[in-house]
Amino acid sequence: MQDITKLIYEPLVNLTSDYKPEACLATEWAKQSDNSYLVKLRENVRWSDGQRFTSEDVRFTIDRLKEISSIYSYNVQYVVGVDVIDDYTVKINLDRDVPFFEYYLTFPILSKDNYEGEDFSTTAKNSQPIGTGKYKITTVESSNIVLEKNTSWWNIKEKPLTLEKIIVNLYSSIGELYNSFKIGNLDLVATDNTNLAEYIGTIGYTPKEIKGRNHTFLAFNMQNELLSRQEVRRAISYSIDKDNIVSTVFNNQCITSSFPLDYGSRLCQNTDTSSGYNTEQAKRVLEEAGWTYSRSNYWQKTENRRTQRIELNLLVKSSDSARVSVAENIKTQLESQGIRINVVQVSDEEYTSRINNKNYDIALCTLTLSTSPDLTTFFGDGNLSNYSNDEIINIMNEVKNTTDENILKEKYNRLIEIYKSDVPYLSLYNSKYTVAYNSGLVGELTPNWFSSFYGIEGWYK
Repeated sequence: MQDITKLIYEPLVNLTSDYKPEACLATEWAKQSDNSYLVKLRENVRWSDGQRFTSEDVRFTIDRLKEISSIYSYNVQYVVGVDVIDDYTVKINLDRDVPFFEYYLTFPILSKDNYEGEDFSTTAKNSQPIGTGKYKITTVESSNIVLEKNTSWWNIKEKPLTLEKIIVNLYSSIGELYNSFKIGNLDLVATDNTNLAEYIGTIGYTPKEIKGRNHTFLAFNMQNELLSRQEVRRAISYSIDKDNIVSTVFNNQCITSSFPLDYGSRLCQNTDTSSGYNTEQAKRVLEEAGWTYSRSNYWQKTENRRTQRIELNLLVKSSDSARVSVAENIKTQLESQGIRINVVQVSDEEYTSRINNKNYDIALCTLTLSTSPDLTTFFGDGNLSNYSNDEIINIMNEVKNTTDENILKEKYNRLIEIYKSDVPYLSLYNSKYTVAYNSGLVGELTPNWFSSFYGIEGWYK
């Protein structure tokens, strides 16, 4: 529904296929202070019922999202109020400094006149909602929803729509959906089903495989004496074959990853972010730091009459069988290189407690990534690795206050270099998302996990 509603509603700020913010219902946005943004709105926009789009619609939508539980509540969690300056200017006030706040302005805007006083969950107006987007709903039945071209769309002269109608078919089971696609009754399916080919075969359609939002990585706790040593972290990174994990555990239904933003973000392109699987390099890194490989097949080092072996605990949720398999795979790979690993399986509750209290050596973690390039989770105060780097802190302070693309790319390239060299984390893999379309659908399809409909104005059958 998130995907389909992007055709009906529009946000203040949209994202391009490489995750760059672009004007939509907002034409400009500017950070006035750490806690406030001024947003200028597009003036020639009409709702599909002919009413004017104004600042009151923006304030109404944000107020509603603050009151109800929604998938978009995350976007407004730091908003404390909206001031209407005039019909086409709003000031959004925050309770803190939010880096890259424009990425949070990607929620759909609703018509105040249409929805005021209505209960979103029960109102009959949901059957034919009022939007400002390319298409509008004209029919809702038990088996399908019909969208037709919105001739009132503000940008229709610049981007005329070729498709007159879009039919969203509704099925009672996933099997019915796949059968319908196979016989040509559907033109497009978007899914995170990693075994799609088993259900629809491989002939008669084109799959677009996208690196998904779920990012799995290792967090190295710098409070651990061994992991505070860069050479140990680097040796671990060189000793893990991510392709082996993806093929052995997931039958290639995930995609290897080397940095939190390498899911298609323009800020992480044309850059070698991988530290690379290289067991010989792992040995060299340790030997150059004074470690020796013993006859008992482990690495050791003697300092101040004290001999240490590289032996570490790897924390994982026992309830997640796939991640347990990943942990065991990592254990096998590292132990073949003389790095001893104890896999510590714990309950979900204990896992959360240990993560919160930083009670682990290495933690196998999965995060659902935001569209924002903000990396505070990885590098900010209280981060999972207890990692601190003055240069990174300076870079993060610089990038949150600039919109200059050249500066952003330069700074993020440096962040990637530090991530690769210092290895506070080791990115492993991302989930996979697939958009499959039948050969009868023609046009440029460049989907990402934010939207499947980039360039839809040029699609035809």
